[in-house]
Amino acid sequence: MIRNPIPWPNGARCACAITFDMDADSLIHVARPKDSFDRLYPITMGRYGPTVGVPRILDTYRRLGLKQSFFIPAWTMERYPEAVEAILEGGHEIGHHGYIHEDPTEISQSEQRAWFERALDVHRAMTGRKPRGYRAPVYNATQGTIDLLVEHGFAYDSSLMADDIPYLMRSNGATLYEMPPHWGSDDWPPFAHYAEIGYMMPVKSPTEGLAASFEEFEAQYEAGGFWMGIWHPFLTGRLARWRVVERWLEEVLATKSVWFAPLEDIVAHVDRLVQDGQYQIRTEEMPYFTRPVML
Repeated sequence: MIRNPIPWPNGARCACAITFDMDADSLIHVARPKDSFDRLYPITMGRYGPTVGVPRILDTYRRLGLKQSFFIPAWTMERYPEAVEAILEGGHEIGHHGYIHEDPTEISQSEQRAWFERALDVHRAMTGRKPRGYRAPVYNATQGTIDLLVEHGFAYDSSLMADDIPYLMRSNGATLYEMPPHWGSDDWPPFAHYAEIGYMMPVKSPTEGLAASFEEFEAQYEAGGFWMGIWHPFLTGRLARWRVVERWLEEVLATKSVWFAPLEDIVAHVDRLVQDGQYQIRTEEMPYFTRPVML
């Protein structure tokens, strides 16, 4: 059961989004800054995402008539402008994902602001607008991150995990929607095998690895909720894995009453319901803490 389920458009039972974090080779440069330039295997593993995975994903979306959301570090946008152009031409959303996948919990607030605003400049230059949504690298948003999102007028964050469905965060008198992810629908645990950044996952077969995400969908569909995949083009965009996703999408679209949409559209729908008094949304009060608890 979901407490107070959201009414979705056209009687759809579930709102759905397959979001892709197109990190590409930004990850290795953050993890190994001294010699990343000469680590060719992880560079090529990351490059697979924008050069091979994204065109494959976009072909499927075009064929099935889907528009979805991509979160891209601004450095990656600058390095792979053709992928950015193709995503925009398909009518998809591009969200803020840091500058070079820097972890907000590992840098000072002033550094976070500098990288955050540098990335904003790239988004404006390459997409013609400010992004509506943000996802923290490694989901590691801080209270300072939320403050930056509010200050810059973002509509939503997609990093935090306090509910099954979209909810509202109130921070210092301002509000921000949260589109909650969860590791259960993330492709990193079953597919990421990346010693250079400290992940050595036991790589699963495509069907087994994606089964967790699909089971999460079934539960959300039964409850009339919100399901979101959090995937990476260089992982799930690979041939065998994407074949499994493509067949699953075909089946879901043919047999289920679902609304696939970019996150910004789902947020806009929820906000209209809230503003019109048609839905009472749950609100989390922030900050949660203002000082260490154990000291």
